[in-house]
Amino acid sequence: MTDTLRPVETAAPAASDHPHKLKRSIGVIGGTLLTLSCVTPASTLFVVVPDLFGSLGTATALTIAIGSLLCIAVAFCYSELGTLVPSAGGEYAMVSTLAGRLAGWLVFVLSLLVVMIVPPVIAMGTADYLAPIVRLDPSLAGAGVMLLATLAGLLDLRANAWITGVFLVLEVIAAAMVAVLGFAHAERGPGSLVSMEVAGADGRTDTVTALLIVSGLAIALFVTQGFSTAVYLSEELANPRRNVARTVLATLAISTVIILVPVAAITLGASNIDELTGGDISTMVTAWSNSAVGTFVSLCVALAIINAGIVMVIQNSRVLFASARDKAWPRPVNDVLTKLGRFGSPWVATLAVGVPGAALCFVNLDTLYGITGVSVTGMYLLVAVAALRSRRGTHKHGPAWRMPLWPAIPVLLIAVLVYILSQQETSYLLWTGGITAVATLYWALYLRPRRDTRWLVSIPEDETP
Repeated sequence: MTDTLRPVETAAPAASDHPHKLKRSIGVIGGTLLTLSCVTPASTLFVVVPDLFGSLGTATALTIAIGSLLCIAVAFCYSELGTLVPSAGGEYAMVSTLAGRLAGWLVFVLSLLVVMIVPPVIAMGTADYLAPIVRLDPSLAGAGVMLLATLAGLLDLRANAWITGVFLVLEVIAAAMVAVLGFAHAERGPGSLVSMEVAGADGRTDTVTALLIVSGLAIALFVTQGFSTAVYLSEELANPRRNVARTVLATLAISTVIILVPVAAITLGASNIDELTGGDISTMVTAWSNSAVGTFVSLCVALAIINAGIVMVIQNSRVLFASARDKAWPRPVNDVLTKLGRFGSPWVATLAVGVPGAALCFVNLDTLYGITGVSVTGMYLLVAVAALRSRRGTHKHGPAWRMPLWPAIPVLLIAVLVYILSQQETSYLLWTGGITAVATLYWALYLRPRRDTRWLVSIPEDETP
């Protein structure tokens, strides 16, 4: 980390190179729609939350609420760094600029693991929610979703904002239906939200301890984490110094409401603690209404997953495009990945993310998914470290949105993320550490000796509308 990035004006390629820039075509509304779609509130509600119900029972809503409060610290870090360094490179551009080029490279490698694994894993879940209509092989369904998302990613970003916006409306309707039905069929009072009960063995009811809640935060912290997408879109947001922070914070607030309110309704509406701990939300919805409503909700969840695939391909292609623009690879690779299509999207980078993602749907990704969890946590940890350095030197007075309670917020975040890493399986830590070691060798043997021509993180200048 001691090999810090040179000032942007000297680190950028020569004027004759003219780095490719993405088109600023969306505002806060479009950016919020795209970012909310990456959070995928409905798919989170139906896929992630049931696992929390299984271990936390009636304490699930409380745990998500605590996790959402901690996510405010994450959002503050992303908002400040995303407006200080508005680049499609997202985390790696921010960390490279503030914590050094090696740290930025390692963040990029961690993010690359995530971008290649998470979309196909989520896409394969589509088959489960299409089951009321058609039975599909999860791998084939996932591959189809990835190819569809890739085609959508080739379109103009403004068009994608409206496509994902329509899907987002449907999944919000599904979440709202769950909330209304749950509250209308309440079996217990509001006090149950803090009653700390979960179904145990032999039909008994166990108490949820504070330690279990703290452990559950490892999942709850990431329930609304898709708001980081706004930073990846910062190069395509109009007036990023103002709109990145607005998009990040608005997305966190909206997604928290969309997820937390139905969770509270499910907690109150479950017929007994065993049903709540079982976490079969679709069955509960059908019991509160009828099979037609249950089918409608399942289809909305399937659309939410497709929606997430589109947004993730868009986000991930921008990361790959930015790395090539910043000369992370040999020149022929950089030249190909920075090509823009007729709609202004990085079409080769989009294909490079989407097509392998479709192929990965036919691979067992259980271990890779565990590696992704470690990678995400490590990436956020480095972002928090960069946030501690965001008010040093020339950055101290740079034009940016500034978080309150600095530096206490990033320090708290670092402590929480270190704890989360300590709770991961040793094998996942070893795999991720090995990949990081190989990436460090690439840095030492290829990038660092060519520091004047490779890994030159460029920050596009603001354009006045």
